[in-house]
Amino acid sequence: MSKAKPVPFQTTLEVRDTCLCLAVQRAARALARRFDEALKPFGLTNGQYSLLMSLNRPEPPAMGSVAELLAMDRTTLTAALKPLQRRGLVIVFGDEKDRRIRRMKLTAEGEEVLAAAVPAWRRSHAEIEARLPNGNGDSLRRDLKAIS
Repeated sequence: MSKAKPVPFQTTLEVRDTCLCLAVQRAARALARRFDEALKPFGLTNGQYSLLMSLNRPEPPAMGSVAELLAMDRTTLTAALKPLQRRGLVIVFGDEKDRRIRRMKLTAEGEEVLAAAVPAWRRSHAEIEARLPNGNGDSLRRDLKAIS
C-alpha cells in the first residue's frame, strides 16, 4: 500500500462548514439531549418515547412496520424493547394468524406513562420550534423528509 497524502486542514474546515451529515448529526444529538432531559422525569429517553408513541395505534403493529417507521433494523428494535418490557410498559406477542409475525402493544401502564410524558414533549417541542426561523418547523421537516 502506498503512503497516503495527508488531508489538508482546509479540507477539515470544508467538511466542518458544509457537511450535511455532520450538521444533521450535531443537531440530532442536541435535540436528543433536550428531549432526554424533558422525558427524564418519566423514566424515558427520547428513543423510548418515540418507540412507545409508535405503538400507540388502534391495532398492535408488527415489528417490521415499527422498525420501518423508526428507521431501525429488527435487531435494534428488539434490543430497544427489552427495557420497556422489563418495566411492564410493552408486551410482545405472536400474531394469531401468522406466528412468524411478532406484534407489540402498550400495556395500561405504558399508556399511562406515555400520556403523562406528552405535555413535557409538547413543551420541549414548542421551545425548539420557537428557535427556528419564523418559529415554524414545517420547512425543516420537509427538508429532512426529502433526504430520509
